[in-house]
Amino acid sequence: MSSAPLISVIVPVYNAEKYLRHCVDSILAQSHTNLELILVDDGATDDSPQICDEYAARDPRVTVIHQDNGGIAKAQNTGLDAASGDYIAFADNDDILDRHNLEYLLHALETTGADMSKARWRQFGVSQIADVAQEAAWGADEPSKVTVFAHPLTAYQTVFCKSLRLLGDKLGRNTEARYFNEANWCRLYRRELWEGLRFPEGMYAQDVMVAGELYSRMDKVADIDVVLYYWLQSAESVTHKQRSTGFYHDNFTAGATNFRLCLEKGVRPGRSYYTVVGSVNEQTTASDCSLQENRDLHEQDKKELSDLLAKLTVPQRIQCAVTQKLRLAEKYVYDRKIKNMR
Repeated sequence: MSSAPLISVIVPVYNAEKYLRHCVDSILAQSHTNLELILVDDGATDDSPQICDEYAARDPRVTVIHQDNGGIAKAQNTGLDAASGDYIAFADNDDILDRHNLEYLLHALETTGADMSKARWRQFGVSQIADVAQEAAWGADEPSKVTVFAHPLTAYQTVFCKSLRLLGDKLGRNTEARYFNEANWCRLYRRELWEGLRFPEGMYAQDVMVAGELYSRMDKVADIDVVLYYWLQSAESVTHKQRSTGFYHDNFTAGATNFRLCLEKGVRPGRSYYTVVGSVNEQTTASDCSLQENRDLHEQDKKELSDLLAKLTVPQRIQCAVTQKLRLAEKYVYDRKIKNMR
């Protein structure tokens, strides 16, 4: 029986037959071997369920849960409810983990006493999948630096513009280490962070919705400066498809929830400002924006946005507006470069 801590790795699975094996193989080949892999089949209609069952039959560390399709939030919650590990990790079903992912994240977390550890990630296109899988299997070198920082909610809200992070690093402030978003992968969490906290089911922005509460539960985070996760950029991804009014409304609702939480805790809601302003503006670009019910929803969100912005001080509003414009410019470059990867 291994004395190493048990890590639960939760992977929601939906119609991922083309890439699922790369993901699962990278998890089962981890240098930290005391893990349970929870594959939640969210009503997949391709061969993904059979692939999951094949792995469960070969490796006792694999648990497969089949359920009717309910969306990623429901699948993540099912995984959390089933997890028995001391630590929790998530992965998307088409991404690839470096073989030292869990080992390095666990070491950083345990040696620093942090609540969450995180590492760097890299995007790749479908044509690169074989090379990336080989690189991940080889494994990254040990990190040269571990950075521990406090006030994760503040970092999440204020350190999100790439250009400002680069400038901060140039000035010797190690700003990149304090950056993280609402994605759940490439992280390792202490189990207790998720007690009484689950993703809202039936909405698109489930990760944004829990981000504020999750990060406000943390005292400190450990960052390691090495790439340990490879994020597939696929045209089939939900994030790359045309979006509906419901998508933007859900993002607005999640952003507004975090906005109000920040105001309660005295944190400048820079990222949430970017989210709520952008979501309201983008509702007019949705494929179904002309429907009367969606026009009404847009007006409702505009009213709530106005109420939220009125709660900011003048300096806060200026800072938020400046970083929003900067981030929009970065997003234009990002969309052209990253989301068109092949």
